Amino acid sequence: MSALKTITIDKKIVEKSKEAAVTLDKVKYPQYGRVLEDFNEGEVFCHPRGVTIDRAFAIEFATNFMESNPLYLNAEFAKAHGFSDVVVSPLMVMNIALSLGVQNDSEKAIANLGYYDVHFLKTVYPGDTLRALTKVLKRQQKEGKPGIVTIRTIALNQKEELVLQYDRKIMVAPAGKPSEASTISGQPFPQVPEGEAISLDIPVSSGKFPANLTGVRSYFEDLNVGDIIVHPNGRTITHEHMAWTYRVMNTHPLHFDRLYSTGRQGPMSGEPIVYGGLVFAWLAGLASRDVSENALWDFGYTEGYHTQPAFANDTVYAISRVISKEEGTTGLNAGIVTMQLIGIKNIRPKEAMEKFGADLFIKENDKKDLGKEKIPEKIFEIERRLLIKKRA
Repeated sequence: MSALKTITIDKKIVEKSKEAAVTLDKVKYPQYGRVLEDFNEGEVFCHPRGVTIDRAFAIEFATNFMESNPLYLNAEFAKAHGFSDVVVSPLMVMNIALSLGVQNDSEKAIANLGYYDVHFLKTVYPGDTLRALTKVLKRQQKEGKPGIVTIRTIALNQKEELVLQYDRKIMVAPAGKPSEASTISGQPFPQVPEGEAISLDIPVSSGKFPANLTGVRSYFEDLNVGDIIVHPNGRTITHEHMAWTYRVMNTHPLHFDRLYSTGRQGPMSGEPIVYGGLVFAWLAGLASRDVSENALWDFGYTEGYHTQPAFANDTVYAISRVISKEEGTTGLNAGIVTMQLIGIKNIRPKEAMEKFGADLFIKENDKKDLGKEKIPEKIFEIERRLLIKKRA
């Protein structure tokens, strides 16, 4: 138990601001984020704050972002499957890790260019405290143009266990000189060894578990290679997104400061842009009843991109395509399904399928070389891998 220190303060409080002189030569204008010159290959940034995820926060995220998997909602269901408590949604873990890093990584970035090699490595439970670190992997620049920085971010729990690792590319403008550091760098950086298989400790059910709390069309056997699942419901995003941005600790003013966003130049100027991690979470939630309701583990994502921004009052929809299946490799009554998740906005997915067809599933960055037009209604594309239960 911590010792207590008694201090004495003056009980009478006197207003002092009227007598204190205003010294305009001492005005400070704090700046956060990094310019291109601040990214040195191999350097590690320790991100500020960290956050403890309590049960209410975990379930609030899962319900707001429309998760259907009972592992994230129902503690007794989760325990019956071998977990010690309700599981924190992996997309909540990723949103928090990315957001904690914004002050160091991308608060001055021009654009987030993509997610790569995302690995969820350990279950996160209510009560866990997450912190994040980033390592600079690569810095590239052509003369006279913004640079591309590749970074790796990890999340650690309170036991210093690695729970998440992913890479990200961001576009950053040069400033001609480094800026003043606002956080500590040079921390130890545990990470998954390069070129080796990843070991995961996946809980196993010790007995019977309720089979009537999930749908009957989202087991491993129901998802076949080539299937395109057009998820029926959409989600209209309101100005709630601005509060949620800081709720998950993202500090970029582009997402919640209208004077900042309207004062920018170019295509990103205007109303605050919905933070992409929230868009990702809503799309995955919209798809969950059909593809991940019976998932036991989210392995992560190969790569993915926000192809267009979303704004308040946009309505987003999701479409999934099954790419491959693996069974008999885990020793569990489950198999691995790889699928593509596509996000669109302000067009119903059935109409989008009829209008764009197979072009929806071609990467937007590849379309120029193929002589195809980009799809303005398409806002997101990513490849994901899930461990999905087979029928008992």
